[in-house]
Amino acid sequence: MQPVKTLFNAREATRPVILWLLVLTALGAVIAVLTKQWCRVNAWPAAEQHLHMCYSDFTQLFGTRGMADKLFPYFTGLPAEQALEYPVLLAVVAGVTAMMIPGMGFSAERQLAYFDLNSALSFICWAVVVVAVAYAARHRSRDAIMVALAPGIILTSQLNWDLWAVMLATLGLLAFSRKHIVLAGVLLGLGAAAKLYPFFIFGAILVLCLRSGRMRHFWVSLASGVVAWLAVNVPFMLTAFDEWSRFYTFSGDRPAGNSSLWLAFAGTGMSGSTMSLLSNGLFGLACLGIAYLGLTAQRRPRMAQLAFLIVAAFLLLGKVYSPQFVMWLIPLYVLARPKWREFLIWQLVEVFHWAVVWLWSAKAVSDGGYFGGSWTIEILYGLGIVAHMVMLIYICIKIIGDIRKPERDVIRADGTDDPLAGPIENTEDVFVLGAAKNR
Repeated sequence: MQPVKTLFNAREATRPVILWLLVLTALGAVIAVLTKQWCRVNAWPAAEQHLHMCYSDFTQLFGTRGMADKLFPYFTGLPAEQALEYPVLLAVVAGVTAMMIPGMGFSAERQLAYFDLNSALSFICWAVVVVAVAYAARHRSRDAIMVALAPGIILTSQLNWDLWAVMLATLGLLAFSRKHIVLAGVLLGLGAAAKLYPFFIFGAILVLCLRSGRMRHFWVSLASGVVAWLAVNVPFMLTAFDEWSRFYTFSGDRPAGNSSLWLAFAGTGMSGSTMSLLSNGLFGLACLGIAYLGLTAQRRPRMAQLAFLIVAAFLLLGKVYSPQFVMWLIPLYVLARPKWREFLIWQLVEVFHWAVVWLWSAKAVSDGGYFGGSWTIEILYGLGIVAHMVMLIYICIKIIGDIRKPERDVIRADGTDDPLAGPIENTEDVFVLGAAKNR
């Protein structure tokens, strides 16, 4: 029991602590594999994979987007409905890993090999995130246990390629905390080339740099991020613009997706583009509110607090909330408000939401073959949506409370300013709206 006691009492991210965190991550990965084992054995049959809750975009897209025939995303020549509507970096990962699978054409064996390869790479990303959180948390390295064993990651790590973006975003925050401003921008820019959300972290950097009067750090990080994003995207923009832009046009035109508040308006006839306009407008207003919060708070908020609020607002107001999106928030929560009881309750709510999503989709894909003639699944699905949104709003309210009353902030209880603030940590404020200047 000594290693466990050492880990739970750990403060600094020493080599033994990192080793045990990796062991726990490996345990989480094993559990994740077991949750997909039925599909690994039975080759992901159409409706049954939803019923057994082991669906994965890895296997679905491998067979339907030309990758089984080693057609590289954006250059497949397939009809528009078969195009891979993903950002560049994830499309590259999907395409390169498909090229690594021996043979040609679709088969159960090649499908499984593709799934296992991408799962293994996702697990490596997961381990990197855990280590990055342990170092970024500084004197609270033990908080990374939450990331290593998070049910939200265990259940969704093999659903899509999101962990690549989570890894880049977390490494970007770590780099900023170590005062590597250019590297931080590059990592966040690459993260935005995989999923859009890492770009929003620049909003948190902007608020903190504005308060501290260190705007040069913001502009340097942003410029580095833009250059990194362009370096990845421009080659595809120049050679396959229609396919490259499909992600953005698809995101703008698509109707309300699973678990979104916009599902409530699905029966009104509102178009997907109108929903996008409203969603983006509300998100913009939320960002202005978060900026106002950050610029008026008595004490300068911490980076993780602002980043969590921005990303959470994006998810709450967005047209789609896929189950794996919870992974975007987990490292940010651990760095913003590491409360074990609250974290476990949140994760249990997300597990419930995850389960009812697959029961609902099993009924939909089977045309009522499963759970037909009953509204129970729809009711549970609705409860799952409401529960996960209410819980996320609750966490946001608590984080806002921590910002307004910094004496409640568990991270600052030992006198720490902001472990992620990097070059602006412990600096004086020079711009505060409606209040006296404070550190």
